[in-house]
Amino acid sequence: MKAVLRYIVALIFIASGFVKAVDLKGFSFKLEEYFSPIVFNLPFLEKYALAFSIIVVVLELVLGFMLLMKIKLEQTLYALIALCVFFGFLTFYSAYYNVVTDCGCFGDALKLTPWQSFWKDITLLVLLIILALLYRKREEDEKVRFGKLPLLGVFVLVMIFVMYRGIAHEPMIDFRAYSIGTDLAAEKQKIAQNPSEYKTFYSIKNSKTGEVKKVDQDEYINKEYWKDTAWQIEDGKTTSEISKKGYESEISKFKVEDANGNPITDEILKEPRVFLVFTYKPKEADLELVKKTETKALTEKAKVYGITTQPNFYKQIPNFLMDEIAIKTIARSNPFVLILEKGKIVEKWGAKDYLNKD
Repeated sequence: MKAVLRYIVALIFIASGFVKAVDLKGFSFKLEEYFSPIVFNLPFLEKYALAFSIIVVVLELVLGFMLLMKIKLEQTLYALIALCVFFGFLTFYSAYYNVVTDCGCFGDALKLTPWQSFWKDITLLVLLIILALLYRKREEDEKVRFGKLPLLGVFVLVMIFVMYRGIAHEPMIDFRAYSIGTDLAAEKQKIAQNPSEYKTFYSIKNSKTGEVKKVDQDEYINKEYWKDTAWQIEDGKTTSEISKKGYESEISKFKVEDANGNPITDEILKEPRVFLVFTYKPKEADLELVKKTETKALTEKAKVYGITTQPNFYKQIPNFLMDEIAIKTIARSNPFVLILEKGKIVEKWGAKDYLNKD
């Protein structure tokens, strides 16, 4: 029984590490959110987000594999317990303060709410403590351990290749909503046909009795709280909450505007063939690489649009705007090229790969 429990926990850590290893850039973007001023206010660490993501993923993969193979079992279990405590703190903070809506625990392969992520970490922590008790004071045969080390070495080398591939090029396995073959126009239509509905909730306080109530917008009007001067809406406590869950898709964030805020998303999705050049951090982009990408894109038999976060960035192609986080959901390099045919993704490259293709 304890062996089955060990296998389950080990495979969860390996799976979690693998989906992040495939797309390390994406995981580093998630860490940047944690370092941002609105979360832990450690902006000086944002430039090290990729390095931190590599460390976290390597720990998950190596410790998970060591648990699976029973290599240095006691030390491995203690290290995994420490890792779970760390993750538990991050996910609790995210859930309690509602600052990071997706921890990225399983990359884009499996989306968890902050509270789901927290309870997942607590469950793993409890299971690890049980395993530590079951395997306490267990002596490991040195010959058996050294016989397993080559397997660990091969596993590490394979994972290093997977991580390098995801950093230098596109992820080997694309779990994102913007994978090749995705029809953005069809997704947009599904969202429009079945939108989520929201209600506004007020926190109102009775100035005479001190009573506090939470009421929705309909109740506030129908019960005529607005007429009673004793009931006052408390500042900063008005919330918008979902009342009917509609069709949900990351594609809802695909919104392109011109410098005056006019939407051109529909125009782009109707084009027979269009090249979109994305740059999510224009101030950090290699301007020579951007220039070469623009020049080559203009030789294609298609319309070309430049999409970034600041006006007048591109010098040769029309300049349009999109939110940085939305661009990061699409692009893993800075700049990045996406090709659409009537709203359907047919190809995508990092700028360097695009320039090197025939």
